[in-house]
Amino acid sequence: MAEWIPAVAVNRQHLAYRKGETLFREGSPATGIYFLYDGKVKVHKQWGEDKDLIVRFARTGDILGHRGLGGNQRVYPVSATALEDSTACYIDISFFEASLKVNPALTYKLMQFYADELQEAEKRMRNLVHMEVKSRLAEALLEISRVYNNKQFTISRQDLASFAGTTYETIYRIIQDFTQQQLITTEGKTITILNEKKLRKTAEG
Repeated sequence: MAEWIPAVAVNRQHLAYRKGETLFREGSPATGIYFLYDGKVKVHKQWGEDKDLIVRFARTGDILGHRGLGGNQRVYPVSATALEDSTACYIDISFFEASLKVNPALTYKLMQFYADELQEAEKRMRNLVHMEVKSRLAEALLEISRVYNNKQFTISRQDLASFAGTTYETIYRIIQDFTQQQLITTEGKTITILNEKKLRKTAEG
């Protein structure tokens, strides 16, 4: 709605985050919604006492903090941490909800977004249960490549393990295997996909 744009301009904040900085933390009060202007952010959830499971990676144009909407106790059920220097547009949750009430098109788009995200979350959970670790890692590498829109990207082995739902040691071993098969090449934390077709075949089992 064009007439709503001035209100959005008044109620939004531009926030800058350094690499490694937290946008919001799991369990903290859900105060607002974030729209990522630029950068990359990992969305993660505590998995056991000292482990994290990365739910997804967000990139430019993605929405964050929306899982805090609804419910009696409004808290963020996940954390969000910048993987690189990032900029986000922050909208207070009360203003965002007021926008939804008067803007049916926005509400419909958000409903579609939730439906898509739910399907992806269900697929991720299914993969964690049924896919072998090697297939999960191949799938993770392809997904990260899509997020970065590049066959070369930089990510820590620990984040890879958290995204694939396995241990650092297992990731290290399979990365070596993928390198020997010339599916990928590595240099420090930088990974380059050499054979996307074969990697996708590995992901499909």
